[in-house]
Amino acid sequence: MNVLNTLVAYSLPLVPKFIVRQFSKRYVAGDDIQDAVSVIKALNEKGIVATADVLGEFCNERKKAEASAEIYFELLRAIEHNGLQSHVSVKLTQLGLKIDKTFCLNIVRQIIKSAKSYNNFVRLDMEDSSCTSDTIDIFLALKKEYDNVGVVLQSYLRRTSADAMNLAGVTANIRLCKGIYIEPRTIAYKDPTLINQNFLSVLEFLLQRRSYTGIATHDEKLVFGAERIIENLKLKTSEYEFQMLLGVDEELRDIIVERGHPMRVYVPFGRDWHSYCVRRLKENPQIAGYVMKAMMPVK
Repeated sequence: MNVLNTLVAYSLPLVPKFIVRQFSKRYVAGDDIQDAVSVIKALNEKGIVATADVLGEFCNERKKAEASAEIYFELLRAIEHNGLQSHVSVKLTQLGLKIDKTFCLNIVRQIIKSAKSYNNFVRLDMEDSSCTSDTIDIFLALKKEYDNVGVVLQSYLRRTSADAMNLAGVTANIRLCKGIYIEPRTIAYKDPTLINQNFLSVLEFLLQRRSYTGIATHDEKLVFGAERIIENLKLKTSEYEFQMLLGVDEELRDIIVERGHPMRVYVPFGRDWHSYCVRRLKENPQIAGYVMKAMMPVK
């Protein structure tokens, strides 16, 4: 199945865009803010909170970065206006990180300031390893000014244990995931067992120090391990949450919710949906298995 998943993932760029559009609807809310609002409302009705994510990254023009920020301002207004239980997440390369770090910092500061006015929260997503140090630097700078900002750590990176130790010192709100970007062995673990071991090790470290942690995984082995850590530490449901992507393994998502754990679903939307789907599948072929399963008729 792994070989088949990889074949599907790498064949996707050859598939006509209108076909990709059909099955992407499960994983992308739509093109516009109103599409995201509708999906988030439906999740909220099920007792699931959300994080809205405007698709797009690696912007190389200041005007485009500023235009992306305007979408976030509008998104925050829409979340407030509709009474949604949803945060927002931002990719720093979409907001000019590769243009100028200070320029990006100032843009993100304005988004966080806007979110603060609505009592909302902003997650700084983590991208490939060329962005890791800059993302953490920007997070730490903004954490000194605002308490409504969080960051992401990826368990496949060899540096993540050290990063977790540094961030625990400032009581950071952290989303912990495996990581999907293709990295060299010198930077990232390649063995899935090691990646999972590091995930659970970092998770336990963070939760022991009461860093609020988003446990972002679709891997049931990690869910099982996370539940054992939560039980052993006798954590309250206000001290952590599970996180999943829109449309991915909803059966496992519902099991987690039924077991009484808080759940947050990442809801991507935007006109950059095609490149998002292609990149996501190429970097994580396992998701192709979920796509294929979703496309098969129910008997």
